[in-house]
Amino acid sequence: MTGKISALDLGQGELSEATKTYFAKCEEKLGLVPNVLKAYAFDDKKLRAFTDMYNDLMLGESGLSKLEREMIAVAVSSINHCYYCLTAHGAAVRQLSGDPALGEMMVMNFRAADLSPRQTAMLEFAVKLTEEPAKIVETDRAALRQAGFTDRDIWDIASTAAFFNMSNRVAAAIDMRPNDEYHAMAR
Repeated sequence: MTGKISALDLGQGELSEATKTYFAKCEEKLGLVPNVLKAYAFDDKKLRAFTDMYNDLMLGESGLSKLEREMIAVAVSSINHCYYCLTAHGAAVRQLSGDPALGEMMVMNFRAADLSPRQTAMLEFAVKLTEEPAKIVETDRAALRQAGFTDRDIWDIASTAAFFNMSNRVAAAIDMRPNDEYHAMAR
């Protein structure tokens, strides 16, 4: 599988000008085009849907910090054992926090990290939503409110957790591989 982005051979469709611009922006800001984007590049419409949702959830306006959203991505991906997302978003946690050890703890077991009560409540909710979605009840939302989250924040926590559950499943199904560069980032 060396050098491949995934186990599927879908090729790359004709990239729109908007996608070419987006890929160039990734190269400029990240120094790479994430393999997840390359994997979706076989269908520009699917790629745009994925990137629009991702950018809204992870970079859009929210009561959650960018680091907190990345922490959700890692906690969910840890439960799902998603190699791609743990590698890519573990690097993001290391980078945003300035703490390589935090990134590693988040990947292995967020409960080992020295987190605030707010972050712990957020991640416990995201994990329960990942493992037992049918068992989410009002007391779970009340615990988040008690930790200082608004109802809009609860929506963002749930949406971020749900997005990464979907992404983890696609990544697992196609054996998506992270860019090699992620392994060395922010160490």
